[in-house]
Amino acid sequence: MTSKNSFVIRIAIIVALGGFLLGFDASVISGVVKFIEPEFNLSKIQLGWAVSSITLTAAIGMLIAGPMSDKYGRRKLLKYAAVLFTISAIGSALAGTFFWLIIFRMIGGLAVGAALIIAPMYIAEVAPSEKRGFLVSFNQLNIVIGISLAFFTNYLILKWGNSNADWALALGLGKWNWRWMLGLEAIPAILYFLGLFMVPRSPRWLMVHNNKVEAFEVMKKVVSEKEATIQLKEVEQSISDDKHKAKSKFSDLFKPNMRKVIIIGLVVGVFQQIVGINAVLFYAPMIFEQTGIGTDASFIQAALVGLTNLGFTVIAMLAIDKFGRKPLLIIGMAGIAVCLFLLSYGFNDATYMLSQDAIVNLPTEIDRDQLAQLQDKVFENDLDFKAAIVNTLGEESAKTHESTIVTASAKMNTLLILIGIIGFVGAFAMSIGPVMWVLFSELFPNRIRGIAISFVGLVNLGVAFLVQLLFPWELSILGNSMTFLLFGIFAVIGFAFIWFKVPETKGKSLEELEELLIK
Repeated sequence: MTSKNSFVIRIAIIVALGGFLLGFDASVISGVVKFIEPEFNLSKIQLGWAVSSITLTAAIGMLIAGPMSDKYGRRKLLKYAAVLFTISAIGSALAGTFFWLIIFRMIGGLAVGAALIIAPMYIAEVAPSEKRGFLVSFNQLNIVIGISLAFFTNYLILKWGNSNADWALALGLGKWNWRWMLGLEAIPAILYFLGLFMVPRSPRWLMVHNNKVEAFEVMKKVVSEKEATIQLKEVEQSISDDKHKAKSKFSDLFKPNMRKVIIIGLVVGVFQQIVGINAVLFYAPMIFEQTGIGTDASFIQAALVGLTNLGFTVIAMLAIDKFGRKPLLIIGMAGIAVCLFLLSYGFNDATYMLSQDAIVNLPTEIDRDQLAQLQDKVFENDLDFKAAIVNTLGEESAKTHESTIVTASAKMNTLLILIGIIGFVGAFAMSIGPVMWVLFSELFPNRIRGIAISFVGLVNLGVAFLVQLLFPWELSILGNSMTFLLFGIFAVIGFAFIWFKVPETKGKSLEELEELLIK
């Protein structure tokens, strides 16, 4: 590996640690919801709010961070994000009420929004065009590493907390399990802040701010001196052309010449989330418990989902510059649709019945005599069974013990469900997951990239917020099968749009793409 390759990979890895924190911060809540629901006596919408609140402020953070990064620089905004991640992790772990848990989670959301757009933007502005897809995908890779590690650490904390080991008891891993799950994030957040001091400022941002000498020094570390001169001249020419235009503003996004790229960005951003990926990732243990495999096994399978996400993201990174963006999107969206329909079928085929042995083996705090009324009754769907639990035990007791009772009664093809979820996550991870952010970094012209990515990213996170907020409510109103069927229908529509409307962008410089896409 040459020194130039080593340099650009090193800084891409450091910057993309923002993606790691993003993934960890967003998905660690998957292990927390089971414990905070009874502790804070949450409704289904409140439970959804605990998961989705971070996404709401991430949308706000993204809206603010894009323009601020255009003014103050990509690196400085990432440092601010690292500080907010640290505050969020410590504050969430120490929160004494549901209100303060939400406040500190929302502080972390501001950092999520900043890291989500600025990290890939920075990498795209530094990376050579022939390696840009690979290097920008580092951010998505780190997001899924963060997601995977959150699943894994959640499982370990749960396991160690139940082990009765002296050191685990001393740390309170059993008593404060969900607090430890949230607090661990402070360690990588502090390391990220320190690592950013080794990262140079973006050469394209430096050129925009007329710091040509520093921009040239940075580019020389990435490409040859001759190539650095050529590329910076192209950037300078692009900036010069922009000087004859009015200063970029939000309304510029809706001018006729921007219509094509904005529509593509918006639609791809919507379909990345509306297929339900964050519902699956952030509620994975809850979904697996619905299949009847138990709490420990559900956390293990959630960790398997994280590893699948990681493995297929690596495949996308290796393939994106070789095969292009569009083929990955087409294959991935087709796979997403098939797997979602498989999940819908698997849950639709399930039955629920409490046998005598199942009732006897339930925890003692559940009123078994009352549940005896349901013994050996077969329910054809989860909605009828959950309604029967509420009628039998009362709403408060049913809320506390629902997942345990469902686990004891569910009869379904758990392997089919596991294959559907693993296949769905894998198809997403090798396609629209990482490819969307590569497209965002390529579609929009230099002078308005920050504003444009902020806008389409805002819409993306807005849809993500709604999916996460409503998922527990959807399960309680529509049921498992209908919820996944709805996600599958959205995937089919997204597949059709990508097939007919999304252009191929691989192998072209950002300036060449601007010439092709912005008339």
